[in-house]
Amino acid sequence: MSPTRPVRKLTLLFTALSLAMVLPLAACKPLDKDGQKAEDKAGESGKGEPASKIAGLPTEKQQVSYMIGMDIGKSLKPIKDEVDMATVNRAINDMFADKKPLMTDEQMMQVAQAFSTKMQAKQKAEMEAKAKKNLAEGDTFLAANTKKEGVVTTASGLQYQVVKMGSGPKPTGSDSVKVLYTGKLLDGTKFDSTEDRGNEPAQFVVNGVVPGWTEALQLMPVGSKFKLWIPAKLGYGEAGTPGGPIPPNATLAFEVELVEIVKQ
Repeated sequence: MSPTRPVRKLTLLFTALSLAMVLPLAACKPLDKDGQKAEDKAGESGKGEPASKIAGLPTEKQQVSYMIGMDIGKSLKPIKDEVDMATVNRAINDMFADKKPLMTDEQMMQVAQAFSTKMQAKQKAEMEAKAKKNLAEGDTFLAANTKKEGVVTTASGLQYQVVKMGSGPKPTGSDSVKVLYTGKLLDGTKFDSTEDRGNEPAQFVVNGVVPGWTEALQLMPVGSKFKLWIPAKLGYGEAGTPGGPIPPNATLAFEVELVEIVKQ
């Protein structure tokens, strides 16, 4: 079980592929003197009607053009501070007009590789700084939390508090269980919850989850509800969930209810 769901991360390669796909398609037919293609005029005159009506985009050409712009815009947004849109538009216009580009293909690849290296180094530095900050904040929180009434700290560093103690059996590491849970960051941001998925219990093998969960579940009789505080080393560690909601070295807070041990 993982209380997170992977999120597809936009990359420079995706941006390059989007642009590479768009430009040849847009340039494959010559324009007439007023800047429109014959087939586009036909579409505007009633032939080739757009598949759906969209406010502000009455023709198929406009809808397709806006779709392409949205796709490129989403791809570029993560690096918007590194991009000069006027120059991007200049390059597109140069390609559309069959002008000689200011870069050769070889120069384009050199610039792309250098930029990719730069962005990777920047991302690494940001992640390291964030990991250091999160680890310090987590340690401070756990040190204060362990002093609160009812909070138990185990030898591994896991912290838990019994909300309701059940009367059923305790699972072993090899058991499959069903649980209801909500997971939050220390600032209260919810990153996952069975409640958001129709309150349908999640099912998984006890020793197939992060170490903090594996340890905690084996302390819980069926019917129990615990609050858990899981330090980074027992959760997702220095990596967090890349592209996902859990930052590096994040201490996590859960409310977990053990519903049942699933019979094999």
